[in-house]
Amino acid sequence: MSRVPRHRGGVPVGTMQELGPVEAGAVLYLRLWCDGAAAQGQARRDFVTAFGAAEGVAVADSLDTLCTLCARHGRRPLMRHGVTCACLGGDESSFANFILTASEGDREDAMWIATTLVRADMAPALVALAERFGLALKRMALRTRAARLH
Repeated sequence: MSRVPRHRGGVPVGTMQELGPVEAGAVLYLRLWCDGAAAQGQARRDFVTAFGAAEGVAVADSLDTLCTLCARHGRRPLMRHGVTCACLGGDESSFANFILTASEGDREDAMWIATTLVRADMAPALVALAERFGLALKRMALRTRAARLH
């Protein structure tokens, strides 16, 4: 009989290539946030480049608060892969789905997913942040797509 891995949330469930732009962005920026101050600075610079100083900092702050809430009030630590890893872990997949669901305005399902990530009393705050962050990722994806077309 095989032993169940201790950190099942890190088990690969797919690849980054299979994700849409919002989901891939959610995973990438989660990974960057978890990698520490230098990587967080890179994320902040990405947002400032995409949205300008004031809005870029607001988006970065949304990510920071979102990840901080997950870290402090999570049901358990979120497992993740390295920034450049092509694998998609189970926890990362859940996080990406949560951000996408919230960005699409499906608050009820987003709330349900949030309660699997954090304590129930923290879920409403997490959903609001995920919606804001996911909408920013959608706008970034649209701008990138538009730039490629020109």
